[in-house]
Amino acid sequence: MNLIALAVPFFLLALLIELVADRLKNTGYYRSNDAINSLSAGILSETTGYFTKLVQFTIWGLVLGHLALFEWQRSWFDASLSGIMLWVLAAVLWDFCYYWNHRLGHEVSILWAAHAVHHQSEEYNLSTALRQTSSSFIFSWIFYVPLFLIGIPAEVLVTVAAVNLIYQFWVHTRFVNRLGVLDRIFVTPSNHRVHHAQNKRYIDKNYGGIFVLWDRMFGTFAEEADSDPVIFGVRKPLANWNPVWANFQVYSYLLFDSIRTKRWQDKIAVWFRRTGWRPADMQAAYPKESTDLKIFEKFDPPISVARRRYVMAQFVVVVALALSIAEGFASKGANAVLVPCLLLWAQLYTLGLLNENRPYAVNFELLRLVVITPIGFLAFVGAEWNLPPAIGIIIPIYIVVSAVWVKKSEFVPERSGSH
Repeated sequence: MNLIALAVPFFLLALLIELVADRLKNTGYYRSNDAINSLSAGILSETTGYFTKLVQFTIWGLVLGHLALFEWQRSWFDASLSGIMLWVLAAVLWDFCYYWNHRLGHEVSILWAAHAVHHQSEEYNLSTALRQTSSSFIFSWIFYVPLFLIGIPAEVLVTVAAVNLIYQFWVHTRFVNRLGVLDRIFVTPSNHRVHHAQNKRYIDKNYGGIFVLWDRMFGTFAEEADSDPVIFGVRKPLANWNPVWANFQVYSYLLFDSIRTKRWQDKIAVWFRRTGWRPADMQAAYPKESTDLKIFEKFDPPISVARRRYVMAQFVVVVALALSIAEGFASKGANAVLVPCLLLWAQLYTLGLLNENRPYAVNFELLRLVVITPIGFLAFVGAEWNLPPAIGIIIPIYIVVSAVWVKKSEFVPERSGSH
């Protein structure tokens, strides 16, 4: 049973409720461009995971099958008192490993390059929770190997991992204030808002997934203070609505320094030293600008109402396509969804360009509509997706209407993109 898949409808419903509350209360916690970018990153992460998660599952399976020190029986994890305690133990152990995965994801440059995607949003709402990286599969699996090494059944660990991830969804909200004693034990919205802050006093704090006790034990806890309101985002802003680039941004900085620094030791150290560390020659030649949060401004390029409506309409198409691909992956496997995923990723890329109001964005979107979309449609047909006959009429209409709409949006005066 895939708990994450079962939770998705509830995620979307909760997000919709929070969005309505935001509009009714006029709190300004949501911007369409930022929310679409966060959800796009999440969709990109989920769909690339169809092809990358096999790596970690294969390694974990090999460790459990050939290197496990003990043999825990799956039957032990039942509904009895002892079985429930074993489930709780597995959940606590997973959260402990998550703490160190998360903490080192902030403290080691190459791990931060993957994790930074989740922190790039300058807003904080339930869409931020779904903003996930596509490259964590490279290293994150390492932190959970000890649990397979001691022999905990894979089904149990996969389940508690899903519960851990689902729990973290609700804490990405600004509508829930402090929760008293719960703030001292669990990761709560207040505790996690601190974690997403770029304020100096909050940086590198509150890493727990479910329990904040780990942070209290290891000296990484900070309490949200009214005197220092949280400013969300990262010190080196993404300044971009492109979910593809979001996954490469920090890697590109590290690669830049690694290629240009002179000492070979520094070429390696760039990737594995503490985040923020740079070789002396690179710091001298390309000094970093200091961050002054007193003059911080959110990235929010102007965009016309017509363009914004077009992007939102196309994002509805993205969600429908992503759900279709998810169903296809579950029933047909990764091979059947490769080309449809490429179609989806192209659409996410062009929507980012349109939201940024790039001068060449419309040309890229027309290329997607006229060339890539028909190819993607043929891929669906070739993969025997059992599409309804009416789709042969719907697709051409979609292409024509979209092309006319996006072209027309070029000539509408620009307005702020913050709505």
